[in-house]
Amino acid sequence: MQVAVVTFDGFNELDSFIASALINRCRGAGLEAFITTPTPVVTSMNGVEVTGQRMMGFVAEADVVLIGSGVKAREVVADDQLISELQLDSSRQLIGAQCSGALVLARLGLLDGMSACTDMKTRPFVEARGIPVLDEPFHAEGNIATAGGCLASQYLATWVITRVLGEGAARDVLDYVSPVGENQETIERTLRAVHSAEGALA
Repeated sequence: MQVAVVTFDGFNELDSFIASALINRCRGAGLEAFITTPTPVVTSMNGVEVTGQRMMGFVAEADVVLIGSGVKAREVVADDQLISELQLDSSRQLIGAQCSGALVLARLGLLDGMSACTDMKTRPFVEARGIPVLDEPFHAEGNIATAGGCLASQYLATWVITRVLGEGAARDVLDYVSPVGENQETIERTLRAVHSAEGALA
């Protein structure tokens, strides 16, 4: 199972790197994430240059696609050529968005009839597209999920791992990365957020 962590120029490092790092702790179980970029090199909002591991065409074949956020999200949404490269299919792919990545999903029509999570700065722009925004860190409906707040990327990654490999795998990853002494607290909080978001629609 392959995950495309879509990372645009101006990206937020926390969004792309936390999600990909957590998911890649499951490589041995057959789940692997790749930083996926529209150009060979992208530069983060803080000036960090990163070479993409996959180009945008990879999103069409990936089993999971996570859209990261960044300071140029509205430019991305306005770029018809770039948007056309995002060939997504929620019937066969798990699709998630982090913070302003929700704008991309909204532009693609993937959030129609749904609520979403995003960051406070992006919220008015998502709402302007007719998408209700929740005061929550994570929300999922079927194969689509959104997360709001940089550190909520852990919820997005946990959702992917749980859906693909099961809760046990997610617990193992969270146990490894949790702050020392806060392992159980972190595991339960993260899984509670993921399960409650999905359970609300059960």
